[in-house]
Amino acid sequence: MRITKRTNIAIRVLMYCAAHRGRLVTKHEIASVCNASENHLAQVIHQLALMGVLSTQRGRKGGLELAREPKDIEIGEIFRAMENGVPLAECFADVDNSCPLVDACRLKMALQEAAEAFYSRLDAVTLDSLVCGNTALLGILAPDRCGDRADNAVP
Repeated sequence: MRITKRTNIAIRVLMYCAAHRGRLVTKHEIASVCNASENHLAQVIHQLALMGVLSTQRGRKGGLELAREPKDIEIGEIFRAMENGVPLAECFADVDNSCPLVDACRLKMALQEAAEAFYSRLDAVTLDSLVCGNTALLGILAPDRCGDRADNAVP
């Protein structure tokens, strides 16, 4: 299974915001640290805001921040929303019905069950568990803040 670029960027955005709790962050700073285009970021940020995961503020002193506590953000929820509408296999979205097996294929159900197991496993992973105490990650995302705490944990 391969996740889309949107999902990958969404997780980077959330981790960056979690590493910078207590202040608004900008799309520009996320783009430079997380190696993502600002155009892709804008689309992902909009979707995360619609989900109620991010709060955004427009204007000169605007930016974005987590709308929920990191412990309350399940990674499975993010993956489901970002991957929604993306077929697991190309035959699932075969609009011209070129596969003659579609109507009798049992693989589709097995793959759907496997995908749900994958998402269910990610439901047990929170944003907090990805970021809190992860010194290596915080050193990349917030090097200026890492030295401030003995345990390098995000508040």
